[in-house]
Amino acid sequence: MQSELFAQANLEKQTTERFVVQNPQMLRVSLGSDVLAVKGAMVAYQGAVTFNHESAGSMGRLLKKAVSGDDVPLMRVAGQGEVFFADTAGFVFLVHLDGDSLSVSGHNLLAFDASLNWDIKRLKGANMMAGGLFNMELSGTGTVALHAVGQPVVLDCSQQPTHVDVNAAVAWSSALQPQVVNSMNMKSMLRGGSGEAFQYRYHGQGFVVVQPSEWDSGVSGSSGGSSGGGGILGDLFN
Repeated sequence: MQSELFAQANLEKQTTERFVVQNPQMLRVSLGSDVLAVKGAMVAYQGAVTFNHESAGSMGRLLKKAVSGDDVPLMRVAGQGEVFFADTAGFVFLVHLDGDSLSVSGHNLLAFDASLNWDIKRLKGANMMAGGLFNMELSGTGTVALHAVGQPVVLDCSQQPTHVDVNAAVAWSSALQPQVVNSMNMKSMLRGGSGEAFQYRYHGQGFVVVQPSEWDSGVSGSSGGSSGGGGILGDLFN
């Protein structure tokens, strides 16, 4: 049988690395140690693999998940073999943490080493109208896989305040303390609004990753959208 489908670029990559960007829109993880992934993100696996619901793990996180509008349902993936993950054909990126931390939008999380610590954080200045009230913070040593709608840009927030639409922010330095701000004024509201009401405001030593589209979360100022593309997030910092 012959087909362009069997081109080398479409075949499974042969590597000893644990987290691998199989292609721009798919992640492959070689199991040994457990992985936590967003429920529903598995698209294929090989070997003896189990998938189980991952509980909050503590009463504090349970309460945060109960009130969070950005709750991220997780599953624990264990066993021996290879598991392939993808979500809405989003571009897959890897971030390697080495004793540091990263804040991530729940929409953009794909999978991460189960050895990493995680918690749900409430954003300063958030209210019920703003949406995007919570984000997930990951810390420790291990790998985090994200996916973005399109090829993202990494913005330096140290030189001047940086404002990002609440539905376009993918991830940011945990050292930053973003605030939810409302740029809407009464004159604009009376005329139907600008479609850009709520943003995250970042300022300080760190970066924010922004995707060229917005999740449709029903937040005022969101234009929606979900499609994807590829690479490794570390390359964006070079």
